[in-house]
Amino acid sequence: MTEKETQTIAVVGATGAQGGGVVRALQDQGRFRVRALTRNPDKARGLADEVVAADLTRPETLAPAFEGAYGVFANTNSFAAPDTDEVAQGTSAVEAAKAAGVDHFIWSTLPNVAEISNGAFNVAHFTNKARVNQVVEAAGFKWFTFVEPPFYYQNLAGPMYVPQPGPGGTPTWSVPMRPDARGIHVGDINELGNVVAGAFEHPDEVGRGQHLSLAGGLMSWNDIVDTLRSQGHDLAYSEATEDPWGIRDMFGYFEEYTYFGPDADNKIALAKQVSTEPFTDFATWAKTHMPAGEDRSAV
Repeated sequence: MTEKETQTIAVVGATGAQGGGVVRALQDQGRFRVRALTRNPDKARGLADEVVAADLTRPETLAPAFEGAYGVFANTNSFAAPDTDEVAQGTSAVEAAKAAGVDHFIWSTLPNVAEISNGAFNVAHFTNKARVNQVVEAAGFKWFTFVEPPFYYQNLAGPMYVPQPGPGGTPTWSVPMRPDARGIHVGDINELGNVVAGAFEHPDEVGRGQHLSLAGGLMSWNDIVDTLRSQGHDLAYSEATEDPWGIRDMFGYFEEYTYFGPDADNKIALAKQVSTEPFTDFATWAKTHMPAGEDRSAV
C-alpha cells in the first residue's frame, strides 16, 4: 500500500444522497480508507471501512469522528428540520476538522444568492451554505475545496415535483419560472462523489479554494419536458402565477443568474477535469430512471 492508500477520508452524512455518493466513489477509486459518519451507525454496518457515529447538531461527536483523518467531506441538509442552522453546523465541522489535524477539507456549498443578486432574491438554503465558505477559507487547512451539487435529476422523479393534472388531464409541472428560461443546472447527485474523489486525489490542482460544480446540463423547463416527451412521456409545463411553497425567489434567481451563478462554466469545467467519471446527461439518465408509462401519481 502507498502512503495515500493508508489515509482516511471521513464522510459526513454517509447515508444521504451526497455522502452516499462520496462513499461509493471513494471505494471505487480505492486510494483511501473510507470512514462513513452517520447518526445511526447500527443501521449502516458494512457501508465503508469504518462506520462511526457523528451528528453535526452535536459538535462533541465530531472530534472522535475526525480523529486521524487525512480528509473530510462535509455537507448539511437544509430541510432536515425547520430550525436547521447550516452556518452553525458547517462551522462546527470546520472547527472540529481543524482541531483534529485534517489536511484536506471539502465543503459542499452553493452560490451566495444574496450577494450575487444584491439582495433581490432570498434563497436561504443556498446563501447559508455559502456563508460557511469564509469559515473554511480562514481555518488554515493545507488543502480546501468547495463542491456544488446541482438541481438533482432525482427531484424530477421524486415527491417534490409530481406533475398535477392540467388541461385535458395532461400531467403538468407548474412552478414560478418562465418555461423557456435556460437557467437550471441539472445533474445526477450520485455523481457528486466522483468529483469529490477526484478532488481528494488532486489537491495540487483543486485544493486551494477552487469551486467544482457538477452539472449534466443547463436546461429550461421546456427542455426537460421536451426530453421526456421524446421518450414517450405525456407531460406539459405551465408557469405558475401563485407561489404557495415560497419558491418564487429560488426560480427567479435561476431565471436571472442560473443555478450556479455567473462563474458556472469555469466551475463546471474544473469539476469535469478532476471527476473520476464523466457526467451523465438528463436524456440518458431519464431513460433508466424515469421510464415512460411509470405512474407518478403514486409517488
